[in-house]
Amino acid sequence: MAHTIASLLKASALPTIEAQMLLEHATGWSRTALISYPEREVPMQHALAAQSLFARRRFGEPVAYLTGMREFYGLMFQVSSAVLIPRPETELLVDLALARLKKNPVASVLDLGTGSGAVAVTLAKLCDTAQITGVEKSPSALAVARKNADVIIEKASKNPLQWLLGDWYEPVGKSKFDLIVSNPPYIADADAHVSQGDLRHEPIQALTAGSDGLDAIRKIISGAAEHLHHGGWLLFEHGYDQAEACAALLKQAGFNPIFCEKDLAGILRVSGGQRN
Repeated sequence: MAHTIASLLKASALPTIEAQMLLEHATGWSRTALISYPEREVPMQHALAAQSLFARRRFGEPVAYLTGMREFYGLMFQVSSAVLIPRPETELLVDLALARLKKNPVASVLDLGTGSGAVAVTLAKLCDTAQITGVEKSPSALAVARKNADVIIEKASKNPLQWLLGDWYEPVGKSKFDLIVSNPPYIADADAHVSQGDLRHEPIQALTAGSDGLDAIRKIISGAAEHLHHGGWLLFEHGYDQAEACAALLKQAGFNPIFCEKDLAGILRVSGGQRN
């Protein structure tokens, strides 16, 4: 039985945008072509590949894992089940980091829990004079970050990224930085959301952090002062209801000033402070 673009998309029983992304991946045809030529016949091997992807998506596998790619800050990142899928709200963390790098383009930057490398690679791409180090405790995740850097960043970059394997500050020793950024795990262990939707398929260690979701953030804040130069900044993402607790932790650690910024959805999403 012959399959057309239109018939495959209709039979997918998926939201149109998801079905188009998966069919684009299966065929290698552009989204524009899929939309412009709905009656175009799809070769059988591509149709079968698309139907397999559709079925896996209906059973809940994230589109990003099925295609192996996810857009972040206008860049295309490779992803796998070893890493958290980059999300639009994390672009705020990049915005705030870039604002500080604009004032100090040769700053040293530490990205803790780099995962796919989305934050570190984006910063390196957009500010190639910064000295950026990414730390990740998962060897599989770090391998993904390295691949993304190899593809996205020109080999002639003035300051190639440094990747370190280890837990939080452990692999950097006594090194100090001008800026520390992190999108750490911040969901409570018992939160029901981790067993729903795409989160079911993402690495649990990249999602949850203790009974209140703040264990990783506590470690990051408690170790930040000794790894920041005077005047350096710590910026990190957190949950929708954690801004007040994060502010208290930053204040207790001696950061001043302290701030919290809202994401595009109006949710307090990124907090930070300056070391005096």
